[in-house]
Amino acid sequence: MPPTFDDLLERARALPRDGRRALLGIAGGPGAGKSTLAEGLVRALNADGPPWVAHVPMDGFHLADAELDRLGRRDRKGAPDTFDAAGYAALLRRLREDGDEVVYAPGFERVLEQPLAGAIPVPPSARLVVTEGNYLLLEEGSWARVRPCLDEVWFCELPEEERVRRLVARHEEFGKDHRAALAWVLGTDQRNADLVATTRGRADLLVPPDALPSPLSSPG
Repeated sequence: MPPTFDDLLERARALPRDGRRALLGIAGGPGAGKSTLAEGLVRALNADGPPWVAHVPMDGFHLADAELDRLGRRDRKGAPDTFDAAGYAALLRRLREDGDEVVYAPGFERVLEQPLAGAIPVPPSARLVVTEGNYLLLEEGSWARVRPCLDEVWFCELPEEERVRRLVARHEEFGKDHRAALAWVLGTDQRNADLVATTRGRADLLVPPDALPSPLSSPG
């Protein structure tokens, strides 16, 4: 049977073993519900006591717009080569190995569409770190260093029509008009989604839409 959200909670809760911090990855195409699931897991797992689960999105490793302009990649923002994949993998290794000190991770400001250095503190008390992003299962270039750092990777699946609808709504929420949002979703975002779909078979678990926390409070 497909997993429910409660099943996912129990599976995530069991990941830290022998006092060791665990890292859970959530992959999927743009708009598939990755952030929704990650935030729901963190909220639910931290609800009954001192916080012990942290959320570190991959989006903090977007290259800044100034660097994308220099590289001539601004019109492909969100593609694999518009992230610091090696830096992301290095942070994941540090999160796994440096459990005795606070580790600062970058965040991402969606209104500005820019990364923010040192925005997310991960304290030693965090025994589970949930990280989410498009390319956790990609095997090209520096992205290949990511998967070995993660205990499990789950893949969010959403019907294509709903995924596109949610993604257009997100772009509109953060400033694009409908025509520009639709053009971006069906162009750049779709190329990225097609690439991410090829990594589906490497996931440890497929997450169906019904297993996402309700209501869907984030377009993920």
